[in-house]
Amino acid sequence: MTTPQYILSENFGHNAFRPGQAEIVDMILAGKNVLAVMPTGAGKSICYQVPSQLLENPTVVISPLVALMDNQAAGLRANGVSVSAIHSGQSREENVAQWQAVAQGQTRLLYLSPERLMQPRMLSAMRALNPSLFVVDEAHCVSKWGPAFRPEYADLSRLKDLFPDAGIAAFTATADASTRKDIASQLFAEQGEIIVQGFDRPNLSLTVSSLTNRTEQLLAWMESQRGESGIVYCLSRKNTEKYAEILRQHGFNALPYHAGLTAEMRFEHQERFLAESAVVIVATIAFGMGIDKSNVRFVYHLNLPSSLEAYYQEIGRAGRDGAPSETGLIFAMDDIRMRRQFISDDGSDAEHQMREHRRLDALLGYCEASKCRRQVLMSYFGETSEPCGNCDVCLNPPELIDATAEALALFRAIKATGERFGATHVIGVARGEKTARILQFEHDQLPAFGTSDKPKPWFQGLLRQAVALRYLNVDMEAYGRLELLAKGREVLEGRQPFKCKDPTIKRVVKASKSRASAFKKASAFDERDNAVLSRLKALRMDFAKQLGKPAFVVFSDATLIDMVTRKPKTREEMLGVSGVGPSKFDRFGEAFLAELKG
Repeated sequence: MTTPQYILSENFGHNAFRPGQAEIVDMILAGKNVLAVMPTGAGKSICYQVPSQLLENPTVVISPLVALMDNQAAGLRANGVSVSAIHSGQSREENVAQWQAVAQGQTRLLYLSPERLMQPRMLSAMRALNPSLFVVDEAHCVSKWGPAFRPEYADLSRLKDLFPDAGIAAFTATADASTRKDIASQLFAEQGEIIVQGFDRPNLSLTVSSLTNRTEQLLAWMESQRGESGIVYCLSRKNTEKYAEILRQHGFNALPYHAGLTAEMRFEHQERFLAESAVVIVATIAFGMGIDKSNVRFVYHLNLPSSLEAYYQEIGRAGRDGAPSETGLIFAMDDIRMRRQFISDDGSDAEHQMREHRRLDALLGYCEASKCRRQVLMSYFGETSEPCGNCDVCLNPPELIDATAEALALFRAIKATGERFGATHVIGVARGEKTARILQFEHDQLPAFGTSDKPKPWFQGLLRQAVALRYLNVDMEAYGRLELLAKGREVLEGRQPFKCKDPTIKRVVKASKSRASAFKKASAFDERDNAVLSRLKALRMDFAKQLGKPAFVVFSDATLIDMVTRKPKTREEMLGVSGVGPSKFDRFGEAFLAELKG
């Protein structure tokens, strides 16, 4: 009997599942619906690719990007797995041929976009296939509660009724509790399992600075990253070009990447990033999804991301090999205003905009945190963490002021208004503002009205810290209403003071060599091994160019590093390298063995 372990070894070249993978594979094979929330780099695709080779009928993978489909399909074919993909980047004849391969049983895996799948003609044809499993990749796009909702994904909620005998497996790296609940409700009416593998990435150091001078801050921070590969994220296409040029002028091998470049140039820059060492990509968020480069040593945000979910997903592209890696973020008032404007101009309904404003508030709370940033980040996703000792707040704790009087003014306003209102309203009550809404509810008559004269921005800063420190909670499912948590009630009852960073002081973190930098230098290959690794990467690029596919389709960086570490001399020894299965050895193995012999 063929087992998941056999498929994993024979087709994918791995001797063992990573933590959490086997559990999800077993659930899928048992016919259970499952939503799996797994960190970037945890190996989500293996969780459905392995069972697809064991299920009786085809597996249909719903993926949002043509490039993602093509890259996954190319990787599977390199492993000897037959796969079909139907999308707008292929001719009608090619799409027909791909469909026939599935219909005739030659292929067990079919990749489609949500738009194409949910067309009436495709759904009718799909019934004849009687799929065993539907896989929803980037599943956070399903939920209106999530930060990246896509209307075309919402239609996937019909699958459970259209194909009642098929299982549904959904995967994402980023979803808070309300988003997870909504995804499970939409896709399988909560009749399934939700697996949260954990959000913590302890190998990532976390640093946040307020803006003084973007160019100077970037260059100062990058000095500790010379010789490393990484990503610098910008908000605009114009700035990706500008800062790539600035970095080149200062000796960095920097390339821009954004949707305004030609497809050929984007492909070339992506391939150089994957294949060469010490390449820095300066990019909009168009870059990153589906990029399989394990040794990205840093991610730096020159502008504020849209939410903590987006930030978590973007920094997750660093350190996928588990080695220490660094992240940095600059934020400024202009960024905040721009993000607010993006939300207001996105054409969505008022409820969705309200949620997005609250998500932005949570990110600002993280930026202004006066305790361990990892604790704040994990708390947002519903997890707990000890102080990490690897973020700027742990390494350089800020000075705190006693803001008990101001916190009492705010907390009393929250309690007096029934914990039913958001930030603008309760700050207005505390400050004694006679807005139309405050007058409508007669909140100007409350004892809590007008108990502080601190400026509104000061209170906004205090409130974000109170949320980050878990004195208050923002209820995303109730239009961002503020509610007191246990620590907040203790302040109200006089049982503890409230201390925070002074909201009027900008804190700038100077660039420094972190413990992560020191660790990665100490653990690097010696000169000879690095030379061998460079030769293997060059050989990999030659194969990739012949195939017209990304370099990682041949072998991942992690596989090449394992080759250099193990130094295999025979076919049997090469098959012991992680990521080298029989099919890949037959296509590429002898050439890489020859290169290793030098």
